[in-house]
Amino acid sequence: MADGAGSPEGDFGQQLTLLPGWREFVASATDRPMTRLTLDEYDALSKEEKYDYDEDRLDHHARLQVVATSTVRNTVTCGRRLTILNRGAISARRGLIVTGPANTGKTIALTQLGLTHELQDRRRHPGQDERIPVIYITVPPSATHRMIAAELARFLGLPVLRSSNATDLTEAVVGVCTKARTSLILVDEIHNISGTTRNGAEASDTLKYFSERIPATFAYAGIDIEACGLLAGLRGDQIAARFTSVATHSFPYNQEWKALVAQMEANLLLHQHKPGTLTRLDRFLHTRTGGMIGTLSHQIRGAAVDAILTGAEKITKAGLLAVDLDIASRRKRPGRPPAPHADQ
Repeated sequence: MADGAGSPEGDFGQQLTLLPGWREFVASATDRPMTRLTLDEYDALSKEEKYDYDEDRLDHHARLQVVATSTVRNTVTCGRRLTILNRGAISARRGLIVTGPANTGKTIALTQLGLTHELQDRRRHPGQDERIPVIYITVPPSATHRMIAAELARFLGLPVLRSSNATDLTEAVVGVCTKARTSLILVDEIHNISGTTRNGAEASDTLKYFSERIPATFAYAGIDIEACGLLAGLRGDQIAARFTSVATHSFPYNQEWKALVAQMEANLLLHQHKPGTLTRLDRFLHTRTGGMIGTLSHQIRGAAVDAILTGAEKITKAGLLAVDLDIASRRKRPGRPPAPHADQ
């Protein structure tokens, strides 16, 4: 995973960049939420039942429900609009780029677009399990055109041999996507492609070629796309002319931030946690995380896991401080002091 508010991958044993892992992700989104037992009900469990229940709670907090931020909603709205408009397009289909600093929820926004699209496709085409409406890949560092084709092939479960050349892989991918009615292709870590290098230019051309051969909408996500070189030169001009962008950012301390904290607190499954504890700490959480949704998620999920493992069963300010921040969040930003550390 690149970044975002929690990992959509959970503990499925498969990555989102493989079809079985993606299908597990979609299935988990439609599961009924876990029910919290009362303390009396918990105490009545056997030792083995408590262990199983606690393991389920740990899993629940590890992949705490995705918060529908304004960025996620905007990405889903723009992406859905494009997929509908592209249904009748013969060529020059338009795409979407989700761009912004690291840890601002780009991957979450991208995968939520894919989840929404897949569920809509299943509603429109019930019982057609052979369909693969969504593909999700990440771009490897210093990606070549063959590596892009190989990532798509691996998602689909096609063999990628050392002897497989880019043309063979490309034709195989196009054939499967056409037959499986693929209509949305998500490409994460797109900042690993730079139009200013030969490999980057060829990788960019390969994605363009796929977009011309496969009747699907392409959605990219990456760090500060304007600065990475993807939009440089003639190739970059072509991409810029066909793609809409959604910008991610850190959240200011406002009503939406307060609502995000409240929603995450409402999803906790802790026996001794007093509702409203985190909402009263929402300004502290904003200062500590710099308004980064990914860091906020890590803070709360980490403190919840600790609360279960230690038996405290509640999140406190001290418990939040005990969860180490990522390095970027601990750097001093202009206009504000550095975030407090656990030993302060």
